[in-house]
Amino acid sequence: MNVNDSAEGDHAQYWFNTYTHEVEQGAQSDYRQLLGPYATRGEAENALQHAKERNEAWDAEDASWRGDA
Repeated sequence: MNVNDSAEGDHAQYWFNTYTHEVEQGAQSDYRQLLGPYATRGEAENALQHAKERNEAWDAEDASWRGDA
């Protein structure tokens, strides 16, 4: 399967490339370099911020579970 093939047909998907820091419409690069898919270009543009917020929340949950909080 080509990385440009979409299982969802004509529905646009956006990806954030962690190497170039560019948004791609359709997965154009190696999946190991991509975050996504996202439904909109705006969501993909905020991928790193979203990942940071999610990681911080998970870290807080882990600390609470361990009794560190």
